[in-house]
Formats: sequence, structure tokens, C-alpha cells
Amino acid sequence: MRMKVKYLSIFISILCCLLPVSAQNTLSNQYGTSASGRSLGTHDRNGNPIDTTAVTDASTIPIGLHQWKVSRRLGNVIPIAVDTLHAGFQNTNDPAGPTGQYNYLGNLGAPRMSRIFFDREEESQFFFTDPYDQSVLKPDDVTFTNTLSPFTNLTYYKSFNNRSSEERFKSYFAINANSRLGFGFYIDYLYGRGMYNNQSTAFFNGGLFSSYRGDKYDMHFIFNNDNLKMRENGGITDDRYITDPLDMAEGKKQYASTDIPTLFNKIWNHNTSYHAFLTHRYNLGFYKEVNDSLANDNLPTDSIQAANDTLVSPQKFIPVTSFIHTLEMDFNGRKYITQDDAQNRQYFEHTFFGNDSIDQNRRTSIRNTLGISLREGFNKWAKAGLTAFVTHEYRDFTLPDSTNVPDQRIIKHYKENVFYVGGELLKEQGKLLHYKVLGEFAVAGEDAGQFRVEGNGDLNFKFLKDSIRLDVNAYVKNLNPVFHYRHFHSKHYWWDNNDLSKIMRTRIEGKLSSQKLGTTLRVGVENIKNYTYLANTSLPVTNSSGEITSFKNNASVKQFGGNIQVFTAMLQQKFQLGIFHLDGEVVYQKSSEQSILPLPELSAYGNLYLQAGLVKNVLQVSLGADVRYFTKYNAPDYSPVIGQFYLQNPDNQIAIGGCPMINVYANLHWKRTRIFLMMYNINQNSGNSRYFLAPHYPISPRILKMGISWNFFD
Repeated sequence: MRMKVKYLSIFISILCCLLPVSAQNTLSNQYGTSASGRSLGTHDRNGNPIDTTAVTDASTIPIGLHQWKVSRRLGNVIPIAVDTLHAGFQNTNDPAGPTGQYNYLGNLGAPRMSRIFFDREEESQFFFTDPYDQSVLKPDDVTFTNTLSPFTNLTYYKSFNNRSSEERFKSYFAINANSRLGFGFYIDYLYGRGMYNNQSTAFFNGGLFSSYRGDKYDMHFIFNNDNLKMRENGGITDDRYITDPLDMAEGKKQYASTDIPTLFNKIWNHNTSYHAFLTHRYNLGFYKEVNDSLANDNLPTDSIQAANDTLVSPQKFIPVTSFIHTLEMDFNGRKYITQDDAQNRQYFEHTFFGNDSIDQNRRTSIRNTLGISLREGFNKWAKAGLTAFVTHEYRDFTLPDSTNVPDQRIIKHYKENVFYVGGELLKEQGKLLHYKVLGEFAVAGEDAGQFRVEGNGDLNFKFLKDSIRLDVNAYVKNLNPVFHYRHFHSKHYWWDNNDLSKIMRTRIEGKLSSQKLGTTLRVGVENIKNYTYLANTSLPVTNSSGEITSFKNNASVKQFGGNIQVFTAMLQQKFQLGIFHLDGEVVYQKSSEQSILPLPELSAYGNLYLQAGLVKNVLQVSLGADVRYFTKYNAPDYSPVIGQFYLQNPDNQIAIGGCPMINVYANLHWKRTRIFLMMYNINQNSGNSRYFLAPHYPISPRILKMGISWNFFD
């Protein structure tokens, strides 16, 4: 077969220069007839899960393009759909999430927290970056690519405001040196000026990745850097500037966002992280001749192509035993910067270290996992894979500490070692049933006695010409509170909690999906014992008449010794009548201790849109509006000192919610390009105007937003 060479040159000003070289076309028709592969069932011709919202244009996804992620602990490969999302593209950069279920501080890149309890992730040992999950990538978030030709994605988002614009630029590039070795990089730059004073975010995330997918040796490597700076304003000084502007001194009907005073100035949080991740394995096994290569779903695309080119039956490697090593290294630093000492002494209950302007703490973590795996499917009796592993984790935290000299500080190290043993039972092959059960126990070290048992599975079957899928997820966890719940020293907050009990969590959750009806029902219940949380413990300041005039801010860690139950039921429904579509989501939640774990009882999302193909298989257009709503509740407050959400002070609570927010938009998907225009918060100033997604942090006023995403490949 003849080979031809093409050059793809993509230059990105300042940020990157992409020069993909020597691309190979091994097929006479690289794109085929249906890039979505819907006719092939649940996976496309490349083996990728199908994105059912993608344009069915033949040039959308080239033949030979595979994408996947890897599990963090053992490096198991998880195939994913190539990102060709059309429906919902307008929400891919929304801090509130694709269905508006996050509370956040109002501007792009700001800290956020899901209102749906079952969607919240576990706290990490360096929890300062947890609220930035929209931007910060973990190893199991990174996408790996195998591609016959260089692949590039460029995405740009912007809001249109002369003074307070928000912008985000993302790039992704992948190339293969050969059929097994691939590498690439990604860049994510975000700048959110913020619509309110003293509020801005600046974020940079960049990383390199590489993979080798051989028969006997398999490797995945990631190096990543995060740099995030958040200017903190503490919220607006009086909510009435939003809710009742006529009550304010100027008597305006409404105030420009930049005219509203904020609580703080000259306060920043700055997080910097470096991550290195390596997972690799050596496989022992045997080769098996496959007479009909296309009948075997697990045969790599390059093996199939080699068979077609050489007219011989392909040889498929059957792994029997794998020896696994995973290394994860994290270096995290945080600075809390405050440059107005008079402001600090007025607002905070404590001001340690005098007028020193910077708090710093760091974390170093090195985690090694060694495993041996008996692989699934090497003979007819091996119905599942079984892996045993041991893990050692070294953690070094540094915090400022005091001395006998007033206002003097030193750096104190907290070094922790933990040893774990565990096992995993995994079934991935077959179409009917898949499951994974993992158990891990800390046998020695700081977390000794900690354990977790997690399991999930899915059952897929046909019923009345419909494809039904039943997912089950359950776990039992007995966890030591993360380090910064146990120890934290700073300019304004200080605690050493050596008597915290382990947190026992038990959850069972089921999800039933119907492809034909477009219905998904999700129900779950969780019990938590020794729930551990951050609380606002500010002290009231009273006048001579005993009236509370203000509060001196403070925070502490608390633990509820009893049991808390959380029940969740979620219904997702998609309707279609011709070109008209309605996607809806309704979530009901009930917390048995609403004063400790507050949740909105009802959250809802609706997206009504018209979708049509104007040019067959080339141009698809969507015009629509989405609505977000949740019932009133005492949502967690936000503390700039720790960059975390914490329980509101019971003496000074404010409820948010009970007010819908509406966005209108237009989506266009033309060949390899996706574009959206959105008018955000179009119903501003209607109803009761309680547009807050966190106490004292109003959302952005009405503003026009846009986004564009290009895929480039040879």
C-alpha cells in the first residue's frame, strides 16, 4: 500500500506552536462513511464509545483515532468517546456545570461545590485545590490518544464585557511515533476578570503525556503543572444591592456590578502544583491465531490493518499475568496573601504573626503501588481478572508554627507514612455483565485501620426492542479525616485536632437507563457516621444596647458523632418531536441533619431547543433556552482564608435559591468546528432578584458569551 506524507502546521500565538509532521494515511478512505459509527451499536469502528450527540459527518472522527483514560491506582484502561459533543456544548465552560448543579462565587474559574451530594468527590489530602475541579486535572482526568495522523483540538471561550471580560483558551495535541507509542500535550489558560470589584481568577494548566500500548509492555506517563491565583473579595457588603436596591442610600433601581462595595481588597489565594504520574505493567501470556479478526472486539486496530495489508491471519496476544507498578508524585504549594493589616484586625477574630502578609503551606506526596494480576479471559474459566496490590504513601506537610517570641513563626514538618494492602476483582469483557470490586486496608502508619470496599457493575439487556442498562454502585469506607482537618495553622485560623474519629460512610446507589425512552432513573442512600466538616464559628460584636452589629470571623473543624442519612432520587428525561427537543433533570434530596449537612430538596434543569441539520451531515444548528432552579436552603458559605466552603454561622444565616435562571443560546456544528453564542442570565432583575449561588456572592449579570472548538487532523 502506498504511503503519502502530509504536513500540518498550526501556530498558536505566544502559548504554543504546533508543528505536526509526517502524518501517514494507511487507508485509501481515511474517514469512511459514518464517523459516528451508530450502525455498529454502542461503539464506533475505532472501538470508542459512541457520542450520540455528535454530527454523523464522515470527517468528524477519522479512522484509527482512539481515546481512553487510565485508573489512578492500577492503570486500567478505560475507553472514552471522542469529544464531538454538540448538544450542551454551550455549557462546557459553565462553572455551574452542564446542568447548572454547582454553587460557585460568580466568575469563571472560581471555587465551586456541587449541590448534588452524591456527585461530590472525597476530600483530597491537599484540599485547597478541590473547589477548582473544573480546571485542575487529576491523573485519571487526562485523555490519552492513539491516532494515525496528528490530532489537534483548539477551544476558545469569551464573555463580552469591556471591563470584566472572561476568557479561556484550551489546546490539545496528540501524535503517534508508531502504532504503539504516542505522546502529546495540553494547555489550559483561564482569566476571569470578574463582574464585581476585587474578584478575579487566573489559571494555567499544562501537561505532557505519553503512552506505549504493547503486547507485553504497557506504559502511561503524565507530567502536569497547575498555577492558580484567585483574588478574594469576601462577597458584597450588603445583599440588598441585589435584592432591594431601593433600600440602599443612593436609592437606585439597580446598581452596576462594579458600583457595589465588597468586603475585602488586597487578598489573594495562590496555589501551585506539580504532578508526575507513571503506571506501567509487564504481561506474561501467549499468542493466539485469530481467523476472523473483525469478529473479535478486543483486537487492536493496527493488528487488524496489518492483517489486511499482509493477507495473513493476525496474531492476538492473550495476557495471563501482569506485574504492575504505579508511581504518583505530587508537590503542592499554597500562599494566602493579605496586604491590609487594618482590614484584617477589623474583620477577623484572630491575627496571628502580627502584620506578616503571607501564609504558606506545602505538601509533598510520593505514592508507590505494586500489583500482580491474573487476567480475565485467558481461558474459558477465567471469567474475571483478579489483582492483589500493596501501596506505600509518604506525605510531608509543612505549616507555619509559633515560638515563644510573639509574632515570630517557624516552619513545622508533619511527616506521615502509610502502608496499604488490597485486591481488585474485575470483569470488563462481554456485553451482558461488567463489574469491579476493590478492597483496600491500611495496615500501618498514620491511617492504620482505615479501609474501603467499593464495588460497581452494570447489566445490559434488551427488553421490548429497547436497550436497558442497570448500574449499581456501593461502598463501605472507614476513613481518617484528611490532614488539614487534623492540622491547620495560618494567620487567622488555627487548629490541631488529634482526637478526630474515623469517618464511616456506607452507600448504595442504582441507576436504570432506557435508550429508547431516553429515561434515566437514579436512586441512592448513604449513611455517614462521624461526619467531619468546616464551620463558620464567627463571634458576634454587639453595641451598647446589646444589638449585634457585626461578626469577628473565625472557623473550626467539627465532627458530628451521630449518623446522618442522605437520600437522593434523580430523573433524567429526553423528549424529541421532530426537530424539537426537551432535556430535563429533576433531583430530590433529603438530609436527616439539614442544619449540619444542608441540601436543597429539589433541583431542576430544563433545556428546550430546536435542532436541525441545514446541510446534510455537515452543518447542524440548535436554538434553545435552558432553565436552572433549586429550592431555598442555607447553602455553605465561603471562606477566603482556607479557600473552602464551610457551614454558615447559625447566628447569621442566609438562604439562597428559589429563583430560576434562564440562558438562551445558539449552537452550530459545522464539520470539525463547534460554535455557540449564549445570552447568560437573560431574566436578570425579574422576580425577587435573588441571584446568588453562594451566600453574599451574586452571579454575573446579563452578559453575552461565546465559544468555539476546532478539531484538526490530516
